[in-house]
Amino acid sequence: MRVNKAPYNTEHMTTTPLTILVLYYSRHGATRKLAELIGQGIDAVPGCEARLRTVPAISTVVEATAPAVPNDGAPYVELRDLAECAALALGSPTRFGNMAAPMKYFLDGTTAQWVSGTLVGKPACVFTSTGSLHGGQESTLLSMMLPLLHHGMLLMGLPYTQPELMTTTTGGTPYGASHWSGPAGNETMSEQTRLLAIAQGRRLATIAARLQE
Repeated sequence: MRVNKAPYNTEHMTTTPLTILVLYYSRHGATRKLAELIGQGIDAVPGCEARLRTVPAISTVVEATAPAVPNDGAPYVELRDLAECAALALGSPTRFGNMAAPMKYFLDGTTAQWVSGTLVGKPACVFTSTGSLHGGQESTLLSMMLPLLHHGMLLMGLPYTQPELMTTTTGGTPYGASHWSGPAGNETMSEQTRLLAIAQGRRLATIAARLQE
């Protein structure tokens, strides 16, 4: 009978939101700001929820230790976050045209997830910040894509239908959102960069939601 349809539809409208993991490392705050903007775009998609996580710094000094809980910003990532997420946005500042060592160290420790296929078939994107305008933004983004490809993830970038890609002078690439933070790390984020980061988060969440249909 028709009267039975309303409770059925209501039940499906109250399902648990999809968790979209935004995992980043940030030394001076620029990459963290991009992560927060990507999270803003994710949260704008109905049925999706951003989960911001970071990785601890590493040191060449064996005795050096970090607090168990970060002093500020997002909590440290746990391996279960990878299992619980429906999609992943991965961000790191540039280190000589490559991702920063703390992010590489974390990814190197995900062999068990690679063997079990934890991330296979999940969409992913990458983002970065650099101190110099031509300091390796695109190569850093590509370096972060490589382990995600090995994990079997579905990589997505930013299409040129996003008009800010054609007008930005401070970062932003088809490989992912980026920001030129300046030598001192204090350059203001441009409006184009801000819009591109939000758009990337929205696109990632939209694709993740569609894959669940």
